[in-house]
Amino acid sequence: MQIDARDRLILSLLQADCRLSNAELAEKVGMSASACWRRVRTFEDEGIIKRYRAEISAEGVGFTFQALVHVHLTRHNPEHLAGFVAAVEARPEVQDCYATTGQADYYLRVLCRDIAAYNLFLEDFLFNLPAVASAQTNVVLREIKRSQAISM
Repeated sequence: MQIDARDRLILSLLQADCRLSNAELAEKVGMSASACWRRVRTFEDEGIIKRYRAEISAEGVGFTFQALVHVHLTRHNPEHLAGFVAAVEARPEVQDCYATTGQADYYLRVLCRDIAAYNLFLEDFLFNLPAVASAQTNVVLREIKRSQAISM
């Protein structure tokens, strides 16, 4: 799909505030409401817009512990990898998971209520996965920059 300057503007505005009404969005980009609605609908159908959501403050709802976890696997066979991925996808504490090159096989961003909850996550979940050989934790002291938005 070809993305032009007006499309980039629509996407930027929706990333900044997905609660904009179609009429407000159309006015800001200089389009008719019906043409704007069709364009947004195409972005949704093409998978360019994946979802709409509210950004919640973790601390505001009681989640005060965040860590980056470097996971090393024991084996790289498809069965163990599939089991690891499925288990990680199902855990609400795991906010993000990346398969990477370098020292660790996977990097997880884990969010918990406190250090005790994180310890349970490690002992009752992560260290019980057959594919996991070891994990190294880096505790997040403070967040400097975090963005879900893609710069258009």
